Amino acid sequence: MTMTPVTPPQLEIGLSKLCFILIKAREFDAKVEPLDLDAGSNPGDDDEREVLEDYPGDATQQELFDAIDGLNVDEQIELVALTWLGRGDFEAREWKQALATAREAHNARTAAYLVGTPNLGDELEEGMAALGLSCADVEMNHL
Repeated sequence: MTMTPVTPPQLEIGLSKLCFILIKAREFDAKVEPLDLDAGSNPGDDDEREVLEDYPGDATQQELFDAIDGLNVDEQIELVALTWLGRGDFEAREWKQALATAREAHNARTAAYLVGTPNLGDELEEGMAALGLSCADVEMNHL
């Protein structure tokens, strides 16, 4: 069985915005519960582990939330549909159906919903890949 390549749809959300959110989602997904709430003040003493620990006041979650919340409605709908596509709720050929379902479900809590989605970064990347989209070019331009 051969798969026919998917022509990427024209998205409302720009690829650079989408990739920024994907990167922030990956950073947030990597966070873990702190091992030592009384950690030393010198990160070198802690083998630099604190960068991956989710301490109160850490800006990673807020940056991700703000990036999603700052999108317009159509961009948020596409982001939800991409997440569902990456999770396997829809297939690439069902993209229009995924968008319609996301549009019906859209509300003011989209950012909170997506930030609370486990492995959001992986799901977004999988959804993008299913549609033939990649952050490779965007990442190359930022190196």
